[in-house]
Amino acid sequence: MLHRVLALILVLASIAGLAGCGSTTSHYVFATLPAANEVASYREDPNSGVLTEIAGSPFPAGDGATSAVIHPSGKYLYTANPGVGENDISLFSIASDGVLTEITPRTSVAPGASDPLTMVMDPGGKYLYVANVLSNNISVFSISSSSGALSQVTGSPFPIGASPLNMAISPTGNFLYVTSGVGVSSQSSFGSILGFSVNAGSLTRISGGQTGSDGQDPTGVAIDPKGAYLYVTNKGSSSIAIFAIDATTGGLSELSGSPLNDVDQGPVAVIVDPSGDFLYVANQGSSNVATYSLSAGFPTVISDSPFASETDPTFLAIDPGKKYLFVGNQQPGTPGIQAFGNSAGSLNAIFTYATGNTPSSLVVLQ
Repeated sequence: MLHRVLALILVLASIAGLAGCGSTTSHYVFATLPAANEVASYREDPNSGVLTEIAGSPFPAGDGATSAVIHPSGKYLYTANPGVGENDISLFSIASDGVLTEITPRTSVAPGASDPLTMVMDPGGKYLYVANVLSNNISVFSISSSSGALSQVTGSPFPIGASPLNMAISPTGNFLYVTSGVGVSSQSSFGSILGFSVNAGSLTRISGGQTGSDGQDPTGVAIDPKGAYLYVTNKGSSSIAIFAIDATTGGLSELSGSPLNDVDQGPVAVIVDPSGDFLYVANQGSSNVATYSLSAGFPTVISDSPFASETDPTFLAIDPGKKYLFVGNQQPGTPGIQAFGNSAGSLNAIFTYATGNTPSSLVVLQ
């Protein structure tokens, strides 16, 4: 049970929006706290990276609220609630001061799906994709542009034949990739990556669309901003697999030199910065974050990497201006969010914020 929950809460850290450096506009950081059924809300000072908790935070959410995504409009936040008696998605409005207000009723994934733990949204904010762990399928919801309300699309939930670990959607919204701990026949001891083409939210398996992850426990997955490369962190193998994405078919081709041995142990989460220049990896087993520069899609560790973090770094988020990196730590007894200053991939620890309860995902809004 611990392995399943830990693997699935890695997720996530999809980042909404783009912003220039030196902005005086406040950013907001939201963290899910599943044990407390809450979402914590912080104001991020864009010039210092300092977080200040919003009055009234944390805000009540559904039972076991595990992952969160933000609508591109900045108006809505969604959480997946896999708790007992829930199996649903919460919708919150986001006020200009970062205050969250839940809009009820919640949207159920039942009866065809169970245990929604991981979510991604297409870049246009039209569809929400929800990975359901116990039912081995993906629920897809269309999103109302006027209210943020969810409506399940025809054919949903879509079976995938394996329990999902994580997901990533291409910048065009045309392709969805799902990682699983179940391997293909040629790599039965490793995990796999399942690829789907997307048409109006409907999922169709890409021809030959199940690829070995070239490692065990593919818990982290990210796509570069141009949609040219897909990165998978294999926690059990301490490696990073790199794939080129065919722009027409969505098919994956592993790059020469992949998988790349990670500099440390237990890589559980990975993100690419908004410019596509750097890749960041949270190494849970070594309690640090590694930074890689990207050239033609291939990662090369930078000279002063890795950077020490608090114990059990589990997920990552970067602010829209690329000036600050946030790390969710699941340190027993003192879980929290650690802020780092970021200069050309080099990280400098700023503050650590205690969350009281263990955070499971983090999203950032301008």
